[in-house]
Amino acid sequence: MKFIRALLSLIVAVVILTAAVVGAGWIWLGNEVAKDGPSSAETVFVVKPGEGFSTVSTRLENDGVIRSAWLLRLKVRIDGTEGALKSGEFVIEPQASMGEILEILIEGKAVMHKITLPEGRTTAQILRLVESDPVLIGPMPELPVEEGSLLPDTYLFHRGMTRAKLIAQMAKAQDDLLAELWPTRQEGLPITTPQEAVILASVVEKETGNASERPEVAALFITRMKRGMRLESDPTIIYGVSQGEPLYNKAGKRRTLLRSEIDRKTDWNTYQIDGLPKTPICNPGRDAIAAVLDPPETEYIFFVADGKGGHLFAKTLAEHNRNVAAYRKYERGEIARERATNE
Repeated sequence: MKFIRALLSLIVAVVILTAAVVGAGWIWLGNEVAKDGPSSAETVFVVKPGEGFSTVSTRLENDGVIRSAWLLRLKVRIDGTEGALKSGEFVIEPQASMGEILEILIEGKAVMHKITLPEGRTTAQILRLVESDPVLIGPMPELPVEEGSLLPDTYLFHRGMTRAKLIAQMAKAQDDLLAELWPTRQEGLPITTPQEAVILASVVEKETGNASERPEVAALFITRMKRGMRLESDPTIIYGVSQGEPLYNKAGKRRTLLRSEIDRKTDWNTYQIDGLPKTPICNPGRDAIAAVLDPPETEYIFFVADGKGGHLFAKTLAEHNRNVAAYRKYERGEIARERATNE
């Protein structure tokens, strides 16, 4: 009995000692994890896709962000968060503790980058913007991207986003928008498919840079189509000539359309063909597509630039001709003032 009591006492003592050691170790580890880090400046730290805590902890120590890589590895092993590391670009504040750093890396509080792709750009122009972005990675898609298939917008992404994935996201955004708007379209429209809506919206987008005019321009084109009139849109001629790229003269300056180009029949020249162009002439934004699918009532069937960023609308050809004369007078005055300024 004495032996058994002694053995039990020893076991109890060992358990108490072990608990004390473990408790002390846990307290020590907690203090170390909560202690201010050695870095005196903000650090931008990138975790690459597929990197594990072993590699990341070593880099953090080498960069002077933490004091001990093995201590960080011990912490995540005890917590069971070894597989919770997120990839991306992270901002780590000066003197951030290991606990704060782990929270950033595990919760994925990564820096967001953005790319703005304006409405009215052709697919080729948008792809050039994506290709030249310094943060995006990877090659461009091998398969051709159709005109009008991308939704212009400002897209947020983490470092490590590939160009191909972003382009796929833009195409999906366009599909999602059409799936949202097409079922609620106005009845009696002279367009029968979502693709036709995109084509007409692309013409609206190129005709006006004034957001407030989009509904009126869309309504005007819808009215012309209902009456069997041609759209007669200058941007459609340009797309047929240069695939939407600016037109230049021999001196390298931008120029207007030539009479020969207006008279040239292409699959896009709406002065020469009935109905819609063969394809979109740019990538229209949400507002242009929405305007085409739910246009206001209008009796306007003509419009011309007013020289000040907007347009003059007309219900009759006579009224339109007066607007054209007014614009040409304004244009001559602008040219004269420019010459006087340069002399």
